[in-house]
Order: sequence, then structure tokens, then C-alpha cells
Amino acid sequence: MTPASRQFTEQLGIDVPLICGAMYPCSNPELVAAVSKAGGIGVVQPISLVYVHGYDFREGIRKIREQTDRPIGFNAIVEKSARTYEERMRGWVDVALEEGVRFFVTALGNPSWVVEKVHAAGGLVYHDVTSRRWAEKARDCGVDGLICVNERAGGHAGDKPYLALFEEMQSLELPLVCAGGIGDPVAFAEVLDAGYAAAQLGTRFIATDECTAHDDYKQAILDAREEDIVLTEWLSGVPCSIIKTPYVEKVGTKAGPIARRLLRGRKTKHWMRTIYALRSLWQLKRASLQGLSYKDVWQAGKSAGSINSVVPAGEVVRRFAAGL
Repeated sequence: MTPASRQFTEQLGIDVPLICGAMYPCSNPELVAAVSKAGGIGVVQPISLVYVHGYDFREGIRKIREQTDRPIGFNAIVEKSARTYEERMRGWVDVALEEGVRFFVTALGNPSWVVEKVHAAGGLVYHDVTSRRWAEKARDCGVDGLICVNERAGGHAGDKPYLALFEEMQSLELPLVCAGGIGDPVAFAEVLDAGYAAAQLGTRFIATDECTAHDDYKQAILDAREEDIVLTEWLSGVPCSIIKTPYVEKVGTKAGPIARRLLRGRKTKHWMRTIYALRSLWQLKRASLQGLSYKDVWQAGKSAGSINSVVPAGEVVRRFAAGL
């Protein structure tokens, strides 16, 4: 293990510098717990926990705690949208802190208020970034590290290779986590050797026994090649990596001209993204839980090309750790 990775694991109180990234709708309690129990760290996605898997938020955290006492994380989407959403997210952060969570991953907005709350409790905040511009803003907000989302990531992907992103970020002197394209132990070792402190995986953990995503979703990941992963604008209003299905081929990957204009507007972009988000939350939930239909939309990254089996989540962590 590299010095950067060792420092990361010591700070978080874990054994393996491996994060199971928060995923809507795939972050069920059993998956989060299994990754943490094996020595990595699973991250709770609150919208998934409450609105997909049906838990009261505090009860969901305690369900995970019944399965492991190892550290877990929390994902706070801090984009400005409806006031009721922000109030709910603030409440979830408070509950997570009360239940002992001390690792937080923020995304899509200004993380200052999360940093303030979490630091007051002695915790850590890492922020999702795709470029130096956003990384500098996050650093100035006081975050403790950066999740560097590259062009191979599933869901909201970046547009740069992982090495270029590392070179762009390393002078900020914050711990860097590589997110995107890591589907096997070889890729894991490569990103750590490049200087990253840890790696965040999503797609690899969907194809596990503990993940409650539909078997059709898991099979789609096993069948996918790298070229089957495409970027779409119409799912959430920002580039999002999904598996190319007949439905995706039919509707294309571009937002319509009116939507593109609204998404570029300073006053209209948040409103438009909210509309996209509400639609995509329903569509992704249905596809994940119900399986094949005429409107399949499954998020995945290019690491799908190196995934060829469904295994226990703990086995993923152990295989990756053995490759270091």
C-alpha cells in the first residue's frame, strides 16, 4: 500500500482504500454493510435508502449497523433545488452524524454547510469534482479530499482520463480518490500506483450478490463492452453514462433544443435539472427493480467491460486488496 493510501485508510478507520460509491437506486443497506464489513467503506445514498428501499432514514442507518460496526459513509447532493429537498438533506446529515457517520461525500453544489456540520463533529468531507475549477472551489470551502470523477465513470461522468485528472489536481495538496473505470484488481493497483489515495467503485458493486438491483441489470453489465457505454444528456441534464439498450438507441442521447437552452440559462438550469431529476429517478428505479422492458435505462461505467461475474461484495474487496 502506498503512503497516500495508508494515510487514507488510517483517517477513515478502514483496511482497504476502496469506496463503494453511493448509487441511485442501487445502494441498498445490505450492499453498503457488506463492503464496510469486508474492510472498505460503503456509502449511503439517502434518496435510494428512503424512496427506493423504503426505510425511514434513521432506521435504514440502524439496519446497516445491525450488519456491521465498521465505518460507513453518507452521500449529500448539495445542488440548490427545491427548498424542501435542501431541508430534507440537512435533516439527513444531522441524523447521520447522530448515528455516528463520520465520512461524507458531497456533490453537485457548494459543500460549505456540510463541511461546517461534519467538521464540528470531527468528521471528514470529500467532494466530487471533474475539473480543477470545481476542485479549487471545494478546497476553498474546506473539504478534506476530492473524489476525482473521470471519463470512464458510470452515472455523472467527467470528461478527462484519470491520469490527466490527477496531474491537474495534485498541486492542491488534498487526498485524491479516483472514480471511474475500475472494474478489476489490476486497474485498482494502477490508480493507486499513479498517486491516488483510494478508488471509488460503482458498477463493479452492482454486479454483486448483495446488491438488490434486478438480475437483468446485472446481466446487462456482464454483457456490456466498453463501447456499449454511452453518455446521455436527457437523463439528468448533465452528462451521464448508461448502457446502450434498444430504447437508448431509439431516443438518442441528446437533450432537445428547448431543454438545452433552459439548461444553459443561469435562472432556469436548476429548475430544468429538477424536472430531469424527478423523471430520471422514477425511470432508473423502475428499470433497476423491474428488469427488462421497452424503456431500459441502466447507469454503468466503462469498467463494465472488465466485469464478467456476479460475486459477493466482500469478495470484491478481498480480491482488490490482494492485488496491492
